[in-house]
Amino acid sequence: MPRRSILLLAGACIVIAACLAIVTMVVVTGRERAALPAQTTSTGQPLVGGDFQLVNQDGQAVDQTILNGKWSLVFFGFTYCPEFCPTTLAEMAAIQQRLGDKAEDVQFVFVSIDPERDTPQLMKDYLSSDGFPNGTIGLTGSPEQVAQAARAYRAFYEKVGEGEGYTMNHSLAVYLMGPDGKFRTALSYDLGPDKATKIVEQTMARG
Repeated sequence: MPRRSILLLAGACIVIAACLAIVTMVVVTGRERAALPAQTTSTGQPLVGGDFQLVNQDGQAVDQTILNGKWSLVFFGFTYCPEFCPTTLAEMAAIQQRLGDKAEDVQFVFVSIDPERDTPQLMKDYLSSDGFPNGTIGLTGSPEQVAQAARAYRAFYEKVGEGEGYTMNHSLAVYLMGPDGKFRTALSYDLGPDKATKIVEQTMARG
């Protein structure tokens, strides 16, 4: 093959490889963004959190102001959850233990996405189980109230099945909210208590 043809072929291969690399980077970036628990506005403010009206495990009406004054780890789940919810709550208990004295400034909030079954009393009984964080605040409400709270936190959930044996699909992120009630970061399900505690401590240090 003439030298000129070889050079042209090599140049074409380089261009094709560069294009493929760019396409791959765009696809990977898109997937990473899709995996994020929240989007942000053009000003960089996260679109997570906001107004809600719910009922705690003592039957008292509460709103978003219960997050004020303390760091809060907020998780959306349901008491009939067979695996992910109890595992997450157990890891939150491990975070509470690892935080030591800092845990006094942190509250744990469990929001039900199954208001049909999760009454305040059921939430209270469930959260009193050994292995869950001490003093966890359980929140439930009407289907409309729960839907509003989930929308505010960009938390996904859906009912699967019919009858008494139905279950719920839902997102697994734990939201770390600051003492001002605003979103700071999210903890993914697979972090583990050691890494999650480190993130919480670092975020608290930044304020």
